[in-house]
Amino acid sequence: MTATLSAPSSSLVPTLAGRYYTDPALFTREQERVFEAMWCCVARTDEVASPGSFRRVQVGRESVLVVRGRDDALRAFLNVCRHRGAQLCTEESGQVNRTLRCPYHAWSYGLDGALVAAPNLARMPDVDRVANGLVPVPLREWLGYAWVCLADAPPSFEDDVVGAVTERLGDPAAIEGYDVGRLALGRRIRYDVAANWKLVVENFMECYHCATIHPELTDVLPEFSRGYAAQSFVGHGAEFAASAEGFTVDGGAGFPALPGIDPDRDRRYYAATIKPAVFLNLVPDHVILLRMTPLAVDRTVVECDWLYAPEVVAAGLDVSRSVELFHRVNQQDFAACERTQPGMASRAYAAGGVLVPVEHHLGLFHDWLRGRLGEG
Repeated sequence: MTATLSAPSSSLVPTLAGRYYTDPALFTREQERVFEAMWCCVARTDEVASPGSFRRVQVGRESVLVVRGRDDALRAFLNVCRHRGAQLCTEESGQVNRTLRCPYHAWSYGLDGALVAAPNLARMPDVDRVANGLVPVPLREWLGYAWVCLADAPPSFEDDVVGAVTERLGDPAAIEGYDVGRLALGRRIRYDVAANWKLVVENFMECYHCATIHPELTDVLPEFSRGYAAQSFVGHGAEFAASAEGFTVDGGAGFPALPGIDPDRDRRYYAATIKPAVFLNLVPDHVILLRMTPLAVDRTVVECDWLYAPEVVAAGLDVSRSVELFHRVNQQDFAACERTQPGMASRAYAAGGVLVPVEHHLGLFHDWLRGRLGEG
């Protein structure tokens, strides 16, 4: 027997049904219509800094190579040999000299993607080396990261990516003060989360749970204990507690504020969701960027980068107290998501759950997803 929900009142509005978190066929549609159709943040550009360096990333159902050319340009290609379909690279990252060479039949491609060599290729003068080169993927650089889109006609990067941050901060110039592209990687932690990607997004977007599972965070950001998510209010940043000197696990001092921070944004935390898979966290002395890669209907890999002023990283200064704060937040959040995933398959959740008033903005996310899937 399946449980049903009563008609929603003005305080309780319905969520997505449980099948949205458990149905492999629906997950495949999401891969096609969301992750393979939108801009996805895939790698830091300084990870592919030298000519011939590459990083292999997963975007939807496709393996993609991000490659630095000998002309210093950053490009992306599908990680598929045009001969018989073997993957060119299976390692996560690496360095080649001048070509990407398929280990199966030795077809080789220049760093610009063109076919440059293959056994007996000289005997086939009719072969178009560009047309038979690697399939290119549109790429943009922003905030020190490479963003790619698999769509034949990519949507506007300025509207969908830059616009998401502008809409949240309320000022197109606000993000420039953090000069994120200049920052250096201080720490990276990768989390393998046994939960659907939407549970991770929903968790990040609301703070109804903060008082329950985030004691360290609410000590630094006391307004979060009231359940209001800062990112649901345009231009609002959660103010640090009077006793907190910095965004650290013990509330102690962090580092000097980044030089471009407006005084009105000092001692405040801002968060933005860049759909479908990026969470941006801004505090005065560092930036935290998380990006998700959904690998299965119930498995999501999240890579979290802590970014600091280059001089902080170059000097080897101790970043552990600021890292530890958000690392604990991540662990607490992902444990909650993993606790929730089994319930998505329960008959008790077949019709979905409910959102209380401080979560109503999640309904906009659900509407957006239904629209992407052609159900809106």
